[in-house]
Amino acid sequence: MTPIRPGGRTANVRAAVLSATADQLIESGLESVDLAEVARRAGVGKSTVYRRWGTVSALVTDLLADMAETSLPRPDTGSLAEDFRSIANLIQRTLADRRQGPLLAAIIAAATCSPDTARALATFYSVRLKEFAGTVTDGIARGEAPPGTDPSDAIRYLSAPLYYRLLTGNGAPDDRDANRAARAALAAIAAGVFTG
Repeated sequence: MTPIRPGGRTANVRAAVLSATADQLIESGLESVDLAEVARRAGVGKSTVYRRWGTVSALVTDLLADMAETSLPRPDTGSLAEDFRSIANLIQRTLADRRQGPLLAAIIAAATCSPDTARALATFYSVRLKEFAGTVTDGIARGEAPPGTDPSDAIRYLSAPLYYRLLTGNGAPDDRDANRAARAALAAIAAGVFTG
């Protein structure tokens, strides 16, 4: 289901409901999200939440859609190395953010036991991979990456160590982690790891 992009009062209601959903996810995980409590926290009627979303899965799906819609566009510096450093720094800042980091960790944890959340998360990351893929495609065109380099695999390789650090209890990644991830991904691209 494609999310509706509302405006005016509807947009304000959506923002309040999604913020309340995020708060509940951060505080105690997917199993604690309750539509009536979301409505109370958002300051809207229960019927609004039940009618517009109807299920916790629909709330989380819309939350992820909103996160994808409002994410920053890909960098376009004219240099694959600079673009990769920018992407790594963006991911690092997101995961280190006091709200976004715990929210993503909660959603990823929820995806391990909720097929609906797993599908919504896969869609979110598919949107982000498509957004960032152009950096690799442009890099290939400029001769900075071997022909046939898989853009999605290269972006996954860039982001994986940053997520791994967060999700394994080692704290949020820092600037050094971001720079190391960018250097490692660029070295792997240059070595042809993501071709064929």
